[in-house]
Amino acid sequence: MAEHAPTGAVEHVGAPEPHPEPTAFGLDAPQWIALAMLLVFAVLLWKRVPALIGRALDKKIASIREQLDEAAQLRREAEALRAEYEAKAAAADAERQTMLERARHEAEGIVEQAKADTAALIERRRRMAEEKIAAAERHAIDEVRARAATSAAAAAARLIAEEMKPDADRAMIDRTIEGLGRPH
Repeated sequence: MAEHAPTGAVEHVGAPEPHPEPTAFGLDAPQWIALAMLLVFAVLLWKRVPALIGRALDKKIASIREQLDEAAQLRREAEALRAEYEAKAAAADAERQTMLERARHEAEGIVEQAKADTAALIERRRRMAEEKIAAAERHAIDEVRARAATSAAAAAARLIAEEMKPDADRAMIDRTIEGLGRPH
């Protein structure tokens, strides 16, 4: 029945013999697939599909280039805006520094003026106080003098009233009259 198989081959007893692959027009399945692929490629070339694909790719490339050019333009504009704003920020910072410096100088001037005004006010107040004190002293001296004069007059009047009697008054008047008639 079966002949000896080469070493390592398994012999199947009772297994049917393999059937040959069906073919059509003498071509088996892989050859038909290759033929179908060639036919598809031929139809694609005949309908100019590669040119259509190339034109579509060219349009896409042109669109991408436009987008890249637009992006580059936007980037240039953005960089210009950034540079403009950086310049504005630097100018604003310089102006802020100038304003701060001016404010410091004005504040120092105000402080100096306030010190000078305070010193002048203190001097005026001191002079006014000294003038008030001097006026009060003059008033007190005048008052003391007036009281002293009043007291002296009252004391003199009292002394005269006590010392002088009506007889003494007549004698003094007589002496005064006698003294008027004599040359000195």
